[in-house]
Amino acid sequence: MNIAENISLKSYNTFGIDVTARSFVEINGLAQLQRVLELKAYPNKFILSGGSNVLLTTDIDALVMHINLKGISIVEETDEEVQIKVMAGENWHELVLWSLEQGYGGLENLSLIPGNMGTAPIQNIGAYGVELKDVFVSCAAMEIDTMELVAFDQEACNFGYRDSFFKNEGKGKYIITSVTLKLTKKNHQLNTGYGAIEEELKKNGVIYPTIQDISNAVVAIRQSKLPDPKEIGNSGSFFKNPVISKKTFEKFKKKNPDAPSYPVDNGQFKIPAGWLIEQCGFKGRRFGDAGVHGKQALVLVNHGNATGKEILDLAEKIQEEVEKKFKIKINPEVNII
Repeated sequence: MNIAENISLKSYNTFGIDVTARSFVEINGLAQLQRVLELKAYPNKFILSGGSNVLLTTDIDALVMHINLKGISIVEETDEEVQIKVMAGENWHELVLWSLEQGYGGLENLSLIPGNMGTAPIQNIGAYGVELKDVFVSCAAMEIDTMELVAFDQEACNFGYRDSFFKNEGKGKYIITSVTLKLTKKNHQLNTGYGAIEEELKKNGVIYPTIQDISNAVVAIRQSKLPDPKEIGNSGSFFKNPVISKKTFEKFKKKNPDAPSYPVDNGQFKIPAGWLIEQCGFKGRRFGDAGVHGKQALVLVNHGNATGKEILDLAEKIQEEVEKKFKIKINPEVNII
């Protein structure tokens, strides 16, 4: 077991924030995970997966455990469906590409989301009308205190909008080691009605789309407005789209008749946070090396050497201005450390 000291985490988070881990170890197996959790010489431990949904604002005075568990296997299969078990260290988009190669449907709308499998249930990742919970069967997680593997079904995960049990009551208590998903082998339920998917398909002359066509459309849309973390530091959407009550929505719409909105459950409405931020004049603006992306105001970026604190200060300034102008509170989707 190789534990390194004073390691920069710049290459382990998609924002490219240069903070230091006091100690660092890469976890490649369940037995190793247990051994590391047992180490009494390192009482403080910090779990890091793909680093795609985290903003690091300070050095980590702990043993950083980088979860790199790999493997995809079929759990059970019928003529109609297949259940696959995916280890926590598998890259999400590479999993989507693999599923498309097999002809499995269900993940196509979630193409090009950054990060690894282990953090997908924590966030209940979603895009273009689909969320992880729509294909989720269960996950296995190691309880940190007992080092026992615990199974969580969908009900136990208590999924919400970019939310789950693991962000609330279970926060800091479990390490997700694998996730089981149920995908379709035929008669795929295609979801083309959200965002610009139908427009992109039409542009490409696609009348009867396949799951691959939808994935291609989603990738094209995301690439057209979301920056590549390899080129400029970011974590994708920084804020959640706020969901407001019908009463609040009616007041908001009266003052902002041209604002985009989407009806959701229980008579509530979702307002695109990017639109709210853009109306406050932040789109494309730069504050030192911290900034707001020029094509999508929902994305905060690191132009080179921004600190996590500088990006957090910008995020808080945006929150204040949006609430002041629209009386709507927007909350971070990104985990702030």
